[in-house]
Amino acid sequence: MSKTWVVTAESSRARIFAIENRISPLRELEDIAHAEGRARDQDLVSDRPGRAVDRTGETRHAMERQVDPKRHESELFAKRIAERLELARGKGECEQLILIAAPEFLGVLRQHLSANTAKLVNKTIDKNLVQKTEAEIRQYLFE
Repeated sequence: MSKTWVVTAESSRARIFAIENRISPLRELEDIAHAEGRARDQDLVSDRPGRAVDRTGETRHAMERQVDPKRHESELFAKRIAERLELARGKGECEQLILIAAPEFLGVLRQHLSANTAKLVNKTIDKNLVQKTEAEIRQYLFE
């Protein structure tokens, strides 16, 4: 089994591939979907934010949300992917990682990697290639 994994990801989908060497094709191991990453804000939040009264007690105003719902879903999915990679590292299934992700998601994903898993990352590509074919993804690996 290959010890190099290629992870392509965005906020709603991630694909994990194994690659044997520079000339071998990618072999897809997993395709992980996160439907909430495609949802609209109003579908993620059940109701309007609460209301508060000013200190003087005369006026009321809407309270702001602490976290943007889309950002929150992105964080949850990045954490899920990071946990999967940590599990693979712990089992010795992968010894090297190549991360390919949409630029805004790549940073979120890297934040959730454990220190030991982050050490396995030997290349990052900030492009959204999750919908591309294995052959198209492979072209970016060894540029």
